[in-house]
Amino acid sequence: MNLSEAEKWLDHLTSCSPCYWHFSQLQAAYRMRRTGTLVAIAATTLLVACLAGWALFLRQKGPLVVRPEEPPVPKQEEPLVTETAVLDLRDRSPQRGAEPGTVLPPLEMARNVSHLEIYLPLGSPAGLYDVRVTTTQGEPLLVAAARAEIKQGLTSVRVDVPPSTIGSGRYILKIGTHGWKWSFPLVVR
Repeated sequence: MNLSEAEKWLDHLTSCSPCYWHFSQLQAAYRMRRTGTLVAIAATTLLVACLAGWALFLRQKGPLVVRPEEPPVPKQEEPLVTETAVLDLRDRSPQRGAEPGTVLPPLEMARNVSHLEIYLPLGSPAGLYDVRVTTTQGEPLLVAAARAEIKQGLTSVRVDVPPSTIGSGRYILKIGTHGWKWSFPLVVR
């Protein structure tokens, strides 16, 4: 009710004690409801803030400060990939006669190979072959015996390479059977 409507009641309210007492009771009840509502809103706000802080605290599991003496160092490992290098010697048959042959570029392969598939020069027989990879000074890095098989006219030898056996550099690939060997320059990248 606005003030213009309440004017006719104000004179009576100020002179009648029971009416004034009843009016005071209504005002007190209104103030109590309003105070209760404000307290409930404040309590709810405080509860929500506490729950949000607790959730953030539990979510943060790592240290708040990284100590300088323990910097995180990322591991740099090579991927575990099985890679096969094919070394094609078919056009590198040994030359016969007095004329010098054409000089071919060295064979190339990656350093992280785990298998070598070697296609032997044309006309090579099947059987047991010795395969070696040596340094240019003659130090052996890989020594293996493998059986060559002929499939569709192609003689090939398959050799497993242990991890980290051959690093980047220049080497010599030696392949042979009883008493004779071929040598080929090999570059590992």
